[in-house]
Amino acid sequence: MYSTLELAKKLIKFPTVTPNDVGIIAFVRFLLEPLGFRCTEIEFCEDGYKNVKNLYAVYGNAKPVLCFAGHLDVVPAGELKAWSHGPFTPTLQDGKLIGRGAVDMKGAVAAFLSAAMKFVSNNKDIQGSIGILLTLDEEDTGVNGTIKMLKHLDESGEIFDYCIVGEPTSAQSFGDMIKNGRRGSITFNLNVNGVQGHVAYPENAKNPNHILVKILSELIELKLDEGSEYFAPSNLEVSSIDVGNFVTNIIPEKASATFNIRFSDIHTCKSLRVLVDEICKKYSDDYELNIISESESFISRSEFLEGIVKIAIKQVLNIPAVTSTDGGTSDARHISKYCPVIEFGLLNESAHKINEFCCIDDIEKLSTIYYNIIYRVLSGRIKI
Repeated sequence: MYSTLELAKKLIKFPTVTPNDVGIIAFVRFLLEPLGFRCTEIEFCEDGYKNVKNLYAVYGNAKPVLCFAGHLDVVPAGELKAWSHGPFTPTLQDGKLIGRGAVDMKGAVAAFLSAAMKFVSNNKDIQGSIGILLTLDEEDTGVNGTIKMLKHLDESGEIFDYCIVGEPTSAQSFGDMIKNGRRGSITFNLNVNGVQGHVAYPENAKNPNHILVKILSELIELKLDEGSEYFAPSNLEVSSIDVGNFVTNIIPEKASATFNIRFSDIHTCKSLRVLVDEICKKYSDDYELNIISESESFISRSEFLEGIVKIAIKQVLNIPAVTSTDGGTSDARHISKYCPVIEFGLLNESAHKINEFCCIDDIEKLSTIYYNIIYRVLSGRIKI
């Protein structure tokens, strides 16, 4: 059986740039099936999207079912020359494991795979079951990933009772933060139409830039809310403004902007669409407002699961973990519709960056924490 570190290195070697499998699902099955895990591999496809392989493995037949969920796909490596070593050549340096996916999230996947394999090898009388849910479509569209696997498992009567997602939730130091929810996210693309003309004769044109600036100014100044019990105040960020104009003496015929709103549970995607549309109408009657992506906010309330995770962190790291809902979106938003879910993983500092890394000591301790959680949920005992 591989150590957690060796397993993390093995996973990083697979260049699984989303949503490519390149054999990694088969490798995980090779690890789990000899130990008695029943593996279900499903490849989902949908017109216009790439095919995606997904895996659900489960050990045991009893309730409760504790599932560990994660993704094996990674974002592109970026400029290869900027890496100190190849992004898919796992490198140990100064107490760190460097490689694409080390933090987001092959390090955590290695940690919970290692914990689960160790647990079933050491404990034959398990009062419950252990599930492993893995996808290769989290960093991309998500269309053919976790959301479809959950629907399939639910329809098959195999949905789990509790779930831990290994996203990198730690903020300042490893173990300082867990997440029981996430803000909602909606991204808009706004195209304002005008009439092209010469800048010297504005009376013969209609400048879409001026209209767009007024719309964005009101949106930026808009105070959406002051937050709620579980969520920080909502905020809007403009990520792109483009007119495609390469000369200085033309009023363009179109101007566009892309902006994102991260929002609390006071709003929904639908209510924000209505709000933004009303502001656009104040300044223009010729525009297109499109939604690029959207996900609702969610909160998962389980004192039992949250308490167990915090106790396990305290026992291994001797620090108190705080509960938060900040950060980006994750597959936990889909899982929360089926069962209580907590996200807990490594430091998020280097996620998606060049020379992405995690501390070697952290992934070993993370595996111990996951092992501790399994014991508490499935046996009511603690044995480290």
